[in-house]
Amino acid sequence: MFVQTEITPNPNSLKFLPGKRVSNNGSFEITKKDNINNELVRNLLSVNGVEGIFLGEDFISVNKLDSINWEEIKHIVISLINDFYSDGKDFVIDKNLDEEISNRSEIEQNIIKILDQKIRPAVAKDGGDIKFKEFKDGIVRVQLQGSCSGCPSSTMTLKQGVQNLLKHYIKEVKEVEAVQ
Repeated sequence: MFVQTEITPNPNSLKFLPGKRVSNNGSFEITKKDNINNELVRNLLSVNGVEGIFLGEDFISVNKLDSINWEEIKHIVISLINDFYSDGKDFVIDKNLDEEISNRSEIEQNIIKILDQKIRPAVAKDGGDIKFKEFKDGIVRVQLQGSCSGCPSSTMTLKQGVQNLLKHYIKEVKEVEAVQ
């Protein structure tokens, strides 16, 4: 197996492409190894300097501390991913770890639809994700995950890209904010 890597706009995040499925049910961000009982994720979070893991459909984004150089940890991450899949495993995560709220207003459903169809694919190419959190008083609150979390260009992307697109399609949207 050959794990490829891709740089992201965030210098502290690297996208790892195992050439296999990673998540069978959505994307997930994990920052504490105590919060998940998954061998690969726990091992990755145990690597010195790794502060977060983001699992997409076919990639794993690893976020590191600014003080750590990629050359110090990249080969360890690749080795852990290789070992995981060479043990015969087909994917990292198979079930949804997030709790979804099914009682959404029509506006919220439209916001989520636009995020899912027009924004998330572009954000995923950069090793991240955007999740809808809330719509209240004209303000859409979203959570940036993976490579987008802490990325220097995420504020510009959020305001010029996401906010403008949502305002174009949904007149009730006045602003978009990132939340933790």
